[in-house]
Amino acid sequence: MNEIIFFGDNQYPKLFKNEPEKIKSIQFNFENENENENENEKQIKQISSGLFSTIFLFENERAIEYLNEKDSKQNPSKIQIEENIQKVSVGFQNEAILTKEGNVFAKGKDISSNNSNEFINISSLIEDLDDIVIEDVVSGIFSIYLLTSNQNAYGIGDNSYGQLGVDSKTLKETEKPILMMKNVSKIFSGNFSHRVFLLNSNQELFGCGLNRYGQIGLGESSKEETIYKLTKIQNIPKGKIIDIQCGNFHSIMLIENEDENQNPKRKLYSCGYYEFNGLGKTENTYEFTEIKLSLFENDIIIDFSVGNNHTLILTSNSNLIGFGNNEYGQLGTEDRKSQLIPIQIELPKLRFNEDIFNYHVLCGYYRSFLYYSPLSFSNLEEDLIKLFKRKEFCDISFKTENGEIIEAHKLILKYRLNQNENQIEKLKEIISNKSIKESNQIFEMIYSNRILNPKLYFEIKEIINSNEKIEETMKRIYLNENENENDFIIERKEKQYKFPKLILIMRSELYRGMFLSVTEDKSNKVTDYSELSNKSFQIFEYWIYSNQIKDGIKITQEIIDEIERGIDYFQLNQTNPNLFDLLINKFNNQN
Repeated sequence: MNEIIFFGDNQYPKLFKNEPEKIKSIQFNFENENENENENEKQIKQISSGLFSTIFLFENERAIEYLNEKDSKQNPSKIQIEENIQKVSVGFQNEAILTKEGNVFAKGKDISSNNSNEFINISSLIEDLDDIVIEDVVSGIFSIYLLTSNQNAYGIGDNSYGQLGVDSKTLKETEKPILMMKNVSKIFSGNFSHRVFLLNSNQELFGCGLNRYGQIGLGESSKEETIYKLTKIQNIPKGKIIDIQCGNFHSIMLIENEDENQNPKRKLYSCGYYEFNGLGKTENTYEFTEIKLSLFENDIIIDFSVGNNHTLILTSNSNLIGFGNNEYGQLGTEDRKSQLIPIQIELPKLRFNEDIFNYHVLCGYYRSFLYYSPLSFSNLEEDLIKLFKRKEFCDISFKTENGEIIEAHKLILKYRLNQNENQIEKLKEIISNKSIKESNQIFEMIYSNRILNPKLYFEIKEIINSNEKIEETMKRIYLNENENENDFIIERKEKQYKFPKLILIMRSELYRGMFLSVTEDKSNKVTDYSELSNKSFQIFEYWIYSNQIKDGIKITQEIIDEIERGIDYFQLNQTNPNLFDLLINKFNNQN
């Protein structure tokens, strides 16, 4: 179920047809429900908003956009891209779409001079791509940045302030992505920013672009209004850089450390010009210095977002904190008074307050969103990647070249590596000669069957089922006769059903909550939902592994009704097409 709270300007684009020009703190519902009925039934995944457009991305990997009504006859409109959308990033007047296939489609007047209203595949314009895929996309105010799986950063669009890292005197803009820097782990910018930050694998930070108010953080001695070349930023606060977001005249950085009890501690640091209200301080700062959140010092920062001149912060104790420009109510307060220093903002009653860690904030130009977006389990491939990153059930360890330990799930590896113990030993030998970063890439390729690094993929292709679909691997686990690998039993009337806990975690929110909870009973048996007939439960069992309907079972209306109740009870992580749709199609074909 969606929950989206909106506050701020309702003009560009107009999200609420029958609301006044500026509104505050309202539950957002999608217009044109008949046209977008399927999207409304899907969980929201991400929101991105600029001055003239706002895009909503759903868990079914489709997106809709609201445009300035002068440019669009109908709002909202579906984004017509055939590939599955993974991420959206809206700039001032540009939009970028990252697909699951690793392509980036973009539009904007600084991206294509021929037609700024049509998406073009800008990743295909990179000449030396060579099977490398795009892993991330970030929009600046008139520029778009791409990060490839081999850690190259590219820029396209406006370069009038050197924000592409090359001399803007000779290159004002480019409609072809140009290489900015190699060995990049993260790209940071902002949809209202003429600058960019690049973080390399050694946690060294580089920046370039407009620096008129010290918003790159180079220090007071740096008087250049424009930094044309990527420049290393000194005096970065100690800790791991989690995120950097840029407003028009300021930048904000999130740093994570551990306290004396090894608990995570996050702090925000900012630099730039304070009078435009985005800094969280009462004076200019030319280096990244801490934003004091003394009222909320015991909270953990879950998420933060920077708009044109305002900032919102969400914490673990359900506190919403804001500062900056509030002329249009974008901070969510009725008085519309701007705030130089952080204040607490009254939150509306949240539907899923007990799950506050799955809420996110998003600041647009003169608007803001608070929305609920839990972890996605939209298909088996993504499930496996997320499972790889959960260490609760890891049962096999590998040692990298530096002696670092990386853990994995033996059950999954066994079936991804041709069901052969010797292949696991070969994998251990390969990992022993790799860095921790390369090892993680190898495991993600094994789990997902996606080529993240062709060079590493070549080394493992002899031991991995590289041509086998994820569903086939899952079905082989289902058909496995070794009961020792099925470590959870569902007892129902006269029959027992045995599952690996790992599979149930991937496919059912009910069991995910049960097995990963620190308080719930983790016994190996549970009696569940006896109202389901054996036929219905067999359908449920087979679908959990294969995302398919088991052959040989006649679908009746009674079974459909039972499965509909079962989907809700077990909180199944539905894919597209989902179980209920498959049942209806098969039932109609039978009749």
